[in-house]
Amino acid sequence: MAQAAPEPMTLLRRSLERRRIHSGYLLAGDADAAREAALEFARALVCSASESARRPCETCRACVRSAGPATDEKPIEIDGTGKRGPLFRHIGDHADLFWVDRGRDSTRVRVEQVRALQAALRFGSHEGGHRVVVIADAEQMNDAAQNALLRLLEEPPPETTLLLSTASVNGLLVTIRSRCQRVVFPVPRAAPLRSDAAPEAVRAIALRLDRASQAPLAELLDWAEEYRGERALAAEGVQLLLATSAEWLRERATAAAREGRRDLHGELAAFRTLQRCRKDLAQRNANPQMVAERALFALQTAAGGAR
Repeated sequence: MAQAAPEPMTLLRRSLERRRIHSGYLLAGDADAAREAALEFARALVCSASESARRPCETCRACVRSAGPATDEKPIEIDGTGKRGPLFRHIGDHADLFWVDRGRDSTRVRVEQVRALQAALRFGSHEGGHRVVVIADAEQMNDAAQNALLRLLEEPPPETTLLLSTASVNGLLVTIRSRCQRVVFPVPRAAPLRSDAAPEAVRAIALRLDRASQAPLAELLDWAEEYRGERALAAEGVQLLLATSAEWLRERATAAAREGRRDLHGELAAFRTLQRCRKDLAQRNANPQMVAERALFALQTAAGGAR
């Protein structure tokens, strides 16, 4: 009987125990779990506890420095442009732990952030040990940022590890994926879209999608027009639309399979369109309203409606 695959955190802890640390890790799947694991692993890599102890130990000097701010303090806000805040921040106040994330009003991780990181890594370790970079929501890097990151992965500085946290690897360059040790965090099965357990916003989108097959073109255009306005806020709304639509397609395909229908070309084509929409929204600064239009037209076609 085949053995079950180790839990993702078990894989990371084994790397620590055996001191077989890769220069790049790709933590993918459940977005929240991947981010938390990246943070814990980064702190563990600089922990000075004995190898037999559980790390991060939370008591050594490195762990105290890498601990987050007190509950009544706000973490330093990153600004992707560098105009109203730093391009990256440290984890806690540990000088060898770097955290890169989207800016508050940005939908992408920008190339300027990766270049600033490259410049910081040219200097030696401040603490004389390992250095770790966490790039959260790595799938949100634009093409220029990914190419800049690739150079770091191809020639990583000594004693430096890059941790890429992402909900989906599809938006990342194949060359980036190939240079990272992948650790997969299973995504919990979502509650049925129309159940009381699903968020209200998700239920509302699902019900509108149910009616989309018979909706006239003007109604779909009106729906897409709701995603006008300030880009970061509009893009967040479209991301929810795309995520809900993907689950809506999955439920539809599952129901069709139970009924014995094998022709799922429409659902598959729509799913591929949703993937391209996600990538364009995150990396190519696409207009959220136009992305929503493409997605809704594809979903209507999948549902058998006339466009």
